[in-house]
Amino acid sequence: MKKRKMRIHSIGGFNEVGKNMSILELKDDAVMFDSGFHLPSVIELQEQEDFQAYTEKKLRRIGAIADDTILDKFGIRSKLRAMLLSHAHLDHIGAIPYMSHRYNAPIAGTPFTIAVLKRLIEDENIKLSNPLKSVQPNGKFLIKGKKRNYEAEFINMTHSTPQTAMIAVHTPEGVVVYANDFKLDNNPITGLPPNYQAIKRIAKRGVKAVIVDSLYSGSETKTPSEKVARALLEEVLLTIQNQNSIIFVPTFSSHIARLKSIVDFGKKMGRDIYFIGRSLNKYVSAAKDSGILPFKRQIKLASYSKQVQSILKQVQKKRSNSLVVCTGHQGEPGSILERISRKKLPFEFKKNDNIVFSSKTIPVPINIANKEKMDKNLKKFGVRIFDNVHVSGHGGREDLRDLISLLNPEHIIPSHGSTQQLTPMIELAREMGYRAGKECHLMQNLQHIKL
Repeated sequence: MKKRKMRIHSIGGFNEVGKNMSILELKDDAVMFDSGFHLPSVIELQEQEDFQAYTEKKLRRIGAIADDTILDKFGIRSKLRAMLLSHAHLDHIGAIPYMSHRYNAPIAGTPFTIAVLKRLIEDENIKLSNPLKSVQPNGKFLIKGKKRNYEAEFINMTHSTPQTAMIAVHTPEGVVVYANDFKLDNNPITGLPPNYQAIKRIAKRGVKAVIVDSLYSGSETKTPSEKVARALLEEVLLTIQNQNSIIFVPTFSSHIARLKSIVDFGKKMGRDIYFIGRSLNKYVSAAKDSGILPFKRQIKLASYSKQVQSILKQVQKKRSNSLVVCTGHQGEPGSILERISRKKLPFEFKKNDNIVFSSKTIPVPINIANKEKMDKNLKKFGVRIFDNVHVSGHGGREDLRDLISLLNPEHIIPSHGSTQQLTPMIELAREMGYRAGKECHLMQNLQHIKL
């Protein structure tokens, strides 16, 4: 009996970091993996003078979301049976509120991912007609096809946000694995380690293809565990000499494990801890809704303008007793730290105050420019800046080697970056016995391959 062919469509995230979207097409059915923002384009949109709100039309015009209209051309739109979300970062779920209306399909993700999506929908006052399905880490979701059903496993994976999943869709031709984003962290600060048992089990069944996060495939290293970032934070926070000065810690709002470490050490220093910013409120509230917030009684949270101003006035008066976690680690215009740097909020830094960036500047021109501009303003106050107190959430070349060895897929499709960033994955695949263009496929946006 001749095997039915499947197609993989690379819709977004294969020419850039962001707007991730991939499609698995079978005979009568199709499945979408992720639908995210291209964040640099979103930031540029926010900086426009006439910006008021996101709309699908605006986002499409500037290329901030993937061009899924190509699915109409191939007749796939009507075949879509499910939208499966790997994790809660905006470059993977940010576009869902603006394009999901095009599909008569449920949206499935882990509880934290769905909780964040609900917050996004509420913030933008959008109503979705698509059912939202919450799947526990290492749980399964049934995809109802036209003539048959398919099982999707949400295999627990470690990354820089909770309940990240490596999604495995079981088909008659083999398992298709979507591994965006991941690192192999056996000692996470919160949550479960990677589910190696499940990975080995699906490998035995037979992995037809893996779409894999290859952003750092050119980095000849294994990405350190989050426990290393925790140690770095401990080293910086607990050895700051000027104890009479305030401490600000800008970091990724979605990184609940990192936030836990900051809170732990802030409490050890005897400081009151304040979380300030809309993005922090969104992710912390989603973690609380999901029952995975370990520090909910140890912080004061503010996002609305009056709350922010009130708290900043408080910490201005009791500087030596305060630690502020805030938005603005990329210098984003309108973020809390960026506005303080321009004296647009009721707080002013003093000489030798401390700003600990528990983050890395995302290497795109607009982020680099915004961060440099903000840093320049901050240095005018005479503050001390501790930069890059951070470890990545993306696996390096050796993490990729280990994952490919475990999965033993027939086909490898690098994703999550520009052609230049993805090409080293082709070289690694060659080392492991895969042939470029035969079993390892360097794809660009709006392409497809038949397997």
